[in-house]
Amino acid sequence: MAKIVGRQEEITLLKSLTQEDRSTFTAVYGRRRVGKTFLIRTAYDNQFDFQLTGIANVELSHQLINFHAALVNYFPQFEDNKPPETWFQAFQVLIKALDTLPKERKKNLFFDELPWLDTPNSMFVAALEHFWNSWASARSDINLVVCGSAASWIINQLINNTGGLYNRITHHIHLEPFTLSECEAFFKTKSPRFDRYQLLQLYMVFGGIPFYLEFIDPRKSASQNINELCFTTRGRLRAEFDKLYASLFKKAEKHIAIIEALAKVSKGMEREALLKAAKLPNGGNSSLILRELEESSFIRKYNTFGKSKNNSLYQLTDFYSLFYLKFIKNNNAIDEDFWLNGLDKPEIRSWSGYAFEQICLSHIKQIKRALGISGIQTQSSAWLGQYEGEKAQIDLLIDRRDQVINACEMKFSIKPFVIDKAYADILRQKIGVFKDSTQTSKAVWVTFISTYGLVQNAYAQSFVHNSLTMDALFDS
Repeated sequence: MAKIVGRQEEITLLKSLTQEDRSTFTAVYGRRRVGKTFLIRTAYDNQFDFQLTGIANVELSHQLINFHAALVNYFPQFEDNKPPETWFQAFQVLIKALDTLPKERKKNLFFDELPWLDTPNSMFVAALEHFWNSWASARSDINLVVCGSAASWIINQLINNTGGLYNRITHHIHLEPFTLSECEAFFKTKSPRFDRYQLLQLYMVFGGIPFYLEFIDPRKSASQNINELCFTTRGRLRAEFDKLYASLFKKAEKHIAIIEALAKVSKGMEREALLKAAKLPNGGNSSLILRELEESSFIRKYNTFGKSKNNSLYQLTDFYSLFYLKFIKNNNAIDEDFWLNGLDKPEIRSWSGYAFEQICLSHIKQIKRALGISGIQTQSSAWLGQYEGEKAQIDLLIDRRDQVINACEMKFSIKPFVIDKAYADILRQKIGVFKDSTQTSKAVWVTFISTYGLVQNAYAQSFVHNSLTMDALFDS
């Protein structure tokens, strides 16, 4: 099996479950393509006493036939049995099979794509609940691990279950996309290697999704890979968007409407404005859709400085979705070198700046470490406000317990960034409006995060307290 990159904390936890003196029930969830199945199989070296993978969009009878085939694969003595007709029967057969194994060792059970097994009127959750409560939890030798890309299903049906599975999940793992450091480690196994600027460009499009990174050819530049995967007729990620959402959500049109609305407003939207733009009612079902997208790591909900949670903003955080909606969706494929031919276009430069901001926002832990404030209690937020008719916006504020606020400016460029007089005036006005509007008594330190740092001219020395390069974002 291929060597896994990163995920050491998750692997350590999964391996430790075989040593616990009780039965364990672990749920692993996260965005589709993020590597959940690979993680679990690697942690256990593919050594399971039973493994079942749900099938998308099939009826109960087909799921049960699939269960029977999996059972026979591990327990050939059950080959002559007929496939069960209900999930209750299926779990009873599984109990009989597991009872044939030595009692002194742990039994590793893996249910992959668990939400797909829960077809309408199948009573799957009730049967799983009965299996765990009436048999597995009373023993000390069962290690049940389940996963699924439908994060909302895992959270609602298992982790936050209020019925028979209430408080039954002993461990849960939310598997996040790779960080930049993990992406760098991933590509170090390949030859030749990308430098960090090239890795930033790839991350802007594909994020830290291992499935997408596997398609990248290190013999070609980042721009060549983006062009080939997303814009050529046979590009492997050209049609990924519709498949992605359809595989995760029932009636995905409403989820996509939210994503499309957020893709048009880079700075985020409040709930009411977002639902209006997506043409969705301001009701319970819309709340569920927003929560499902947030739990699946496609959007984030964040606070604005000095305002209540009722004024929270929603923002699109999935890199591929943003890129698809900006550049792929309406591309007519006449120009198969669209990306290579348009690198200097204003819309691409604008997108690059926003995508770099999103990278910074997803690496706040690394930024804090580079600033030497990892041990200080902080709150991160954005701010949009005005004072006496002057408006200003700061996309990242790190509000520190030690009476300092880092006001972060994030700039993507191909060389050290130059703060000229015009930009210095913008900075002065922005910080002034922030101080006057919020009436904060804390010190406000301008912090620059850029690819290659700042040219150290008089303006940089006057206005900037901290300057970080992209190297800070690659810290592990």
